[in-house]
Amino acid sequence: MRRNKAVSMTALVGAALLALTACSAGTGTTTPETAPEAGETAAAPEANADTLVMKVAFNQPETHPQYIVMDELGDKLFEATDGAYDVEVFPNETLGAQRETIELLQAGTIEMAYVGGPLLENFNPDFVVFNLPFVFDSPEHQSQVTNDPDITTELYSSLEGQNIKVLSAFHGGVRNVYNSVKPINTPADLASMKIRVIESDTNIEMMSLMGGTGTPMGQGEVYTAIQSGLLEGGENNELIFYNLKQHEVAPYYSYTRHLMFPDYLIINPAIYDAMSAEHQEIFAELLAEARVHEAELWTEQVSAAKDAAEAEGAMFNEVDAEAFAAVIAPLTEQKLSNDVTRGIYDQVRAAAE
Repeated sequence: MRRNKAVSMTALVGAALLALTACSAGTGTTTPETAPEAGETAAAPEANADTLVMKVAFNQPETHPQYIVMDELGDKLFEATDGAYDVEVFPNETLGAQRETIELLQAGTIEMAYVGGPLLENFNPDFVVFNLPFVFDSPEHQSQVTNDPDITTELYSSLEGQNIKVLSAFHGGVRNVYNSVKPINTPADLASMKIRVIESDTNIEMMSLMGGTGTPMGQGEVYTAIQSGLLEGGENNELIFYNLKQHEVAPYYSYTRHLMFPDYLIINPAIYDAMSAEHQEIFAELLAEARVHEAELWTEQVSAAKDAAEAEGAMFNEVDAEAFAAVIAPLTEQKLSNDVTRGIYDQVRAAAE
């Protein structure tokens, strides 16, 4: 491997703050290398004291498509910037649950984080427009509109005054309900069930309309909560269901297909603004490549995860889709409460036609 990405966890906070200070001040120089002789191949860049290793907080395992593409992006970014920038992804909530990692990013303790779309509603409620049920027709439709500057520029830039810059929106899977009790066929089947949802008022309201009780909780706590009876289940995609072993304690997976919100890659604006225009362009190109590869990996991994979960006893079933769509529909009208959200929603739907 061309470099060692290992970082001491005990030195993480101090090292990140020093890196932020150095980057903002423009300190550090790199000694030019001697040009290779004719016929020779230039050596790959080596990590050095001037390499800014950007830490990415992530709440899923190393096998997840988002981890894989970001780790690959780090290699490419290092090469393309001659060792000026690198990326290290910290999986499995190593740096904390998503809400906590946003705070670390705002403070400059870490550089980047993957966060679920609903969490950004806490900083600007207008982000709800991309977190509504049935707003996207497909992963391709979702990626197209959530990365279209004509649709997103004003919304995404609204967070920069709060030390959050949205770099890219990634597909986060199609969410369905699973539980430890029985297959779900209609909203009535969810009555009295406590279902883990991501931490946002919209998702709590959505689960209530679906018949259950939405319970916000960090992903790392869900397995134990279901096992102990604190929760009956969760709502998420097949990869989370299988990779985090939740199928072991909640084997009934029901295809409600109620939600497909994006996962955002966010960065501290001071880090991004300190990049040269050339490096920003390189970064954007690599992110576009990463989104394409991530979509390919999702297709492969969802099929494999479902097969593996079934082999270990999980049961998958279709539901009364019209019944769920009917009970959730009022949420969309309620949340499109101003000209901004209504305008974005209309653009998203127009792109699907």
